[in-house]
Amino acid sequence: MYLTEEQRRRIDRIARERGVTMAEVIRAALDEYLGDEADASAALAATFGAIPDLAVPSRDEWERG
Repeated sequence: MYLTEEQRRRIDRIARERGVTMAEVIRAALDEYLGDEADASAALAATFGAIPDLAVPSRDEWERG
């Protein structure tokens, strides 16, 4: 596998920050990319509470179509 200089630099930075090898970063990225696209629970769990000040309208205000 050939990486661009930018890709290699970014992977090396992530590996250094996480204290893991470049191979572990790439395997984790591949696992995420190849994961079950139909299962949104991981994405929901990862982003839950990401915008704590978000104003959500009541269900009565939702447009019914």
